[in-house]
Amino acid sequence: MTLRDLLGLDFPLIQAPMAGSQGSALALAVCNAGGLGSLPAAMLSPASLREELTAIAAQTDRPYNVNFFCHTPPAADADVEAAWRQSLLPYYREFGIDPDAGGAAVGRRPFDAGAAELLAQFRPRVVSFHFGLPAPELLERVRAWGATVLASATTVEEARRLEAHGADAVIAQGLEAGGHRGHFLDMDLSRQLSTFALVPQIARAVRVPVIAAGGIADADGVAAAMRLGAAAVQVGTAYLLCPEATTSAVHRAALGSEAAAHTALTNLFSGRPARGIVNRFMLERGPISALAPPFPLAGGALAPIRAHAEAQGSGDFSPLWSGQNASGCREIPAGELTRELARGFERVV
Repeated sequence: MTLRDLLGLDFPLIQAPMAGSQGSALALAVCNAGGLGSLPAAMLSPASLREELTAIAAQTDRPYNVNFFCHTPPAADADVEAAWRQSLLPYYREFGIDPDAGGAAVGRRPFDAGAAELLAQFRPRVVSFHFGLPAPELLERVRAWGATVLASATTVEEARRLEAHGADAVIAQGLEAGGHRGHFLDMDLSRQLSTFALVPQIARAVRVPVIAAGGIADADGVAAAMRLGAAAVQVGTAYLLCPEATTSAVHRAALGSEAAAHTALTNLFSGRPARGIVNRFMLERGPISALAPPFPLAGGALAPIRAHAEAQGSGDFSPLWSGQNASGCREIPAGELTRELARGFERVV
């Protein structure tokens, strides 16, 4: 059985879950166009997750994906936080902000028993994970209703680990991909491969289907990924300008500008490497800082600086997540974009 048949799709195209830039509306548009829409759950409270799942269930009978993080929340460290705040003092002073005004970091909730219990009430056909897989007992709760389990790998070793521990398909996340890296075995970024180098290596190393992700923004990219051994393709950045996305005004402006051609991996905004458009903060501090508190705590002290800049229409201190190829970003309905991307499957012989 092909992955397309397994997931019950018109074509094996998955919309990447993009926490902070979408809700159920984008997922629904992709589902109803024949692809697999995804709902990112990491930044949703239990009440918000229930609301979004209820909206999806009410508006489509198509399969959809719900995505969760599998990180271990770090313990707060006063010394680390103080050093990080000290490094940000020049910006507090520039904008006339009280250095003690920093808020709490934006929460990212890992998959837990509460989430599993809520999810079981909706029984989504697909559940995906980032940063590894949850504990075996939690994974079994997902499997109990027959869900297909997807998980991200950034190396061959991670793909093998995911296959051995219960993933039904592996998302090969290339270095070009926007947003947070899914690595969980090795934090060495020099071991991260580009999509078209990673996909065929993982396809040879595992027996489960492989989903190509990273830098794919049009039908030609879809076709190329499939020719390299992918069983499906996941696309994220190209959807960020669609009207169904909740992408912020400063983020939309950056994606539509020449600045989108320059991206880098940075830990400044969350404490974990993620790819975004290079802005003032990344240029002045360097994209990777040893001072940044661990994921997801780095954003707390930065929050008032970011809020001040965004109020002036500036994304200089905002996480402008984007893959290396933003050329597919257009202000068209997500269903239309999905059907355009799907033409790539027709080109594969």
